[in-house]
Amino acid sequence: MAGYKILQAEKQGIYVLKFIGEIRLNLCSTLDNLVESITSDPAFKTVVIDLTETEVIDSTTLGLLAKIAMAAKKKSQFLPTLISTNPDITRIITSMGFDRIFIILREPASRIEELEEIPVLRASEKEVRDKVLDAHRVLMGLNSRNRDEFHNLVRALECEDTG
Repeated sequence: MAGYKILQAEKQGIYVLKFIGEIRLNLCSTLDNLVESITSDPAFKTVVIDLTETEVIDSTTLGLLAKIAMAAKKKSQFLPTLISTNPDITRIITSMGFDRIFIILREPASRIEELEEIPVLRASEKEVRDKVLDAHRVLMGLNSRNRDEFHNLVRALECEDTG
């Protein structure tokens, strides 16, 4: 498995997250915990998410990013920002409708300093399934294409949860 890392910094309620490597399902508990921590901060205004060193990003991660964007919209007038210089990643985020909930920059940030690595959390299979389900429900709420794309997955996860 390729490496991965999540870095974070915060100043005056503006959070900066940098995703490095393959950001996948195995990080959903870490990301969900991070989203909860950031959005429950009374000083939280917005977030800048740097994907310039992201090699792979999955739909669960995208759902969690959408969740943080919606929280930022509720808390302040500042739209969150995604930075993506990888055409494949940019294509994925725009196809998911992220251009409606994020400012998308295709140029790297000039200086991001004082980022601290986020420790990866362990999670049970049920916790992971619940986070995957929640993330995909958020994606489905963004547009009809996503609703059609993830409908069967969400139904399957819901059936697994009750079964």
